[in-house]
Amino acid sequence: MADDKNEIDKLIDNMITSGDELVDNLKTVLPNSLSESMVMFHESNVTNLKKIKEFLNK
Repeated sequence: MADDKNEIDKLIDNMITSGDELVDNLKTVLPNSLSESMVMFHESNVTNLKKIKEFLNK
């Protein structure tokens, strides 16, 4: 079970990092109004992913 938690932690970290990179790239090509929406959406996802990670590590 510890290995599964470790893999899930890695997956969550990878999802956050990939999302950061995607948002940074989209900000260069999208209009400001859309890029701001993408940033807010990503921040919400990061918050949820961190909550899942915290729950799994209890």
